[in-house]
Amino acid sequence: MIRFSVLDLVPVVEGGSVSDALAKAASFAAHAESLGFHRYWVAEHHGMPGIASAATSVVLAHIGHATSTIRIGAGGIMLPNHAPLLIAEQFGTLAALFPGRVDLGLGRAPGSDQRVAQAMRRTLSGAPDEFPRDVMELQAYFAGDQRLGFQATPGAGETVPLWILGSSLYGAQLAAALGLPYAFASHFAPGALNEAIAIYRRDFRPSAQLERPYVMAGFNIFAADTMDEARLLATSMQQAFVRLRTGQPGKLQPPVPGYLESLPPGAQAMLSDVLSATSIGDQAKVGRDMARFIEHTGVDELIIGGQIYDFEARKRSLEIAMAAAKAIAG
Repeated sequence: MIRFSVLDLVPVVEGGSVSDALAKAASFAAHAESLGFHRYWVAEHHGMPGIASAATSVVLAHIGHATSTIRIGAGGIMLPNHAPLLIAEQFGTLAALFPGRVDLGLGRAPGSDQRVAQAMRRTLSGAPDEFPRDVMELQAYFAGDQRLGFQATPGAGETVPLWILGSSLYGAQLAAALGLPYAFASHFAPGALNEAIAIYRRDFRPSAQLERPYVMAGFNIFAADTMDEARLLATSMQQAFVRLRTGQPGKLQPPVPGYLESLPPGAQAMLSDVLSATSIGDQAKVGRDMARFIEHTGVDELIIGGQIYDFEARKRSLEIAMAAAKAIAG
């Protein structure tokens, strides 16, 4: 049976603060847990005024204490930014705090621009090309591999399922070779989704962690009780993408009536492309769109994103999404 999960970018809204965003993340995670979602992930981004999850493991500790049963994890940690030992220690600590609940999704992008990446790494020796080696090193720390000559403490012996994230064919190939579950970033980069899933399933090699291929895909939902309200809610994220693409990232803006229609054709086409794995509407519309996406991709799990300015509207959108998901699951 397909699983449904939540991706939270911990948005900082216009007029709000990082403290507000973090408090809402804990409340939103508890809400997702009460609705029956399977896991709750946050993502590592840096140098972005509108995203408060840069210190991802710290945010996960905050969310873990606000919940009790839902799986929590990173979707993901951008491993080239970090020494694998550091991540083993951080997520080993999380696994000790929240046994049986912690996931670790790994990506090879910086989660920032090159200036921020340079400031974070000090040197760029942690290059994306070294990503496969870093993943295997991280596996060795969790396994307590004696060849390392020392143990990651915390970390060694902890069961922290690793995932490979991606928006291209590279991640699919690596996840297949290592026998790890694969999460595709179709919520903002859907272009290679079908080919990546096909390659992953074709080339998958069973591992100690996973016997069969397992695919999760991102899907944005802006749900409301009326179609007009849903369309209005979606304009905040539409503004965020336009600002990001024009080099003007900022806090999440309030919705603007008629925003999409006011854009030039090029900007409209860009949004249609990057947000093609998106549903905007009432429960019936969201249910149809989710069912179509699941049938088309055959994914094992759908992770739901979608940045909404008003917190109560965001919670309501999640409620409608779960109602639609339950109808799909039968």
